[in-house]
Amino acid sequence: MEFMTALHSTFDDHKPSLFELLSEAQLAGLLPPSLRYLLAVATHRHPRYLLRVLNSFDELYALLMLVVERHYLKTHGGGFTENFYGLKREKALSVGEIPRANIAAASHVREALTLNNADIWKNLAVMVGLPYLKRKLDESYDINAPRALLGAAYTRMPPNPTMKQRFMHYYRWFLRNVYPSMNAAYYFSMLAFNLAYLFDNSKYHSPFMWLIGTRMRRLGEADYRAIAALDELKEGPRGGNLGVTSIFSPRMLGDRALSSLKILLPTSIFALKFLEWWHASDFARQLSRKAAEGIELPPPIVSGLSTLSVKFGPAGQKKAQDSEDKSEKEAPEIEKPPIAASSLLPIFTVPPPQDSEFCPICEQEITTATACQTGFVFCYTCIHRWLEGNHEKQEEFMKGREGKWENGQGRCAVSGRRVLGGTEGLRRVMI
Repeated sequence: MEFMTALHSTFDDHKPSLFELLSEAQLAGLLPPSLRYLLAVATHRHPRYLLRVLNSFDELYALLMLVVERHYLKTHGGGFTENFYGLKREKALSVGEIPRANIAAASHVREALTLNNADIWKNLAVMVGLPYLKRKLDESYDINAPRALLGAAYTRMPPNPTMKQRFMHYYRWFLRNVYPSMNAAYYFSMLAFNLAYLFDNSKYHSPFMWLIGTRMRRLGEADYRAIAALDELKEGPRGGNLGVTSIFSPRMLGDRALSSLKILLPTSIFALKFLEWWHASDFARQLSRKAAEGIELPPPIVSGLSTLSVKFGPAGQKKAQDSEDKSEKEAPEIEKPPIAASSLLPIFTVPPPQDSEFCPICEQEITTATACQTGFVFCYTCIHRWLEGNHEKQEEFMKGREGKWENGQGRCAVSGRRVLGGTEGLRRVMI
């Protein structure tokens, strides 16, 4: 009577485990920050061409993934990273499982449960639209929520507001008061569906998959045969020219480029892991130190000084030296301040603190830690006002020094370097 146990068993070979689904979700979540990091490194080298691309990264990434995911849903039945794990999406059955039909007529069952065009767009809304919306809301919350600490000037409605100002006021109110509860409900619902899926009490591992009536399955033999047949159909018959398309046609090149991403994904993961190991290992530091031992670096050359020397001659040099000496006498507390490349004026900065727990600007314990692009951490209110140019230290220092110094507006308070995006370039430090 052992066969009776097998007949009543709910074991399903095509049902993926929760750990496979979580691994796929983690891989999909690593793609946006990895691509953003590579784009940021390239932008530092070519800011003129790539800065706008970096500022619109979320929108461009969403459009790119819309094309990629649609291609993989139509050809492979699953998303880009889902195909990497051998998973697919299919319509959920309103009745129980049909194991006998899956064994006897797997191809017919596959055709009946394949996603149609409407199902593909519903899945694209969950796969692309929902992550994009959540990334934008999380980023807006990180930027706007701390502004409530700056006082009522940043939270109250401006007088005679325009439609845009009115919309932004209510949007910020939503981020401060409603979005935290929505975010908690989102994660609690995901946890509840994951637990139900883990104990085989639900077909869906996500509430959004339940809403669109789609579930995750493993690729079977019939799926691989259908994918291979589709590839042969695109290449055309080998004997004869009927149906054969040129490999240089835009459609064929686009299909080949999208299909090659499944080879590029594991290669890029290996390359990123290798770079992470290289920058974190002692071997790379020792190799870089040995390579730099025999290099003699020349003294730095400040651009613009040679032009001034030619223009003014020895008298101009002497006048510039006198002006520099006078500036040093006026501000003896700042040693070797950075020089602005455009105006050639010294920039007002503050020394780095001796203890990392104190803010370099107010020299007090850091509240609402905020990191600048240069790596220094400040109080949010201090660095926000410093970048705006209205901090008390800046106003006090610039009294009588107008036209002789720069107050550091739009620059890091310690290094004096320009902060891309101004206050929008600040990021909170989550501990």
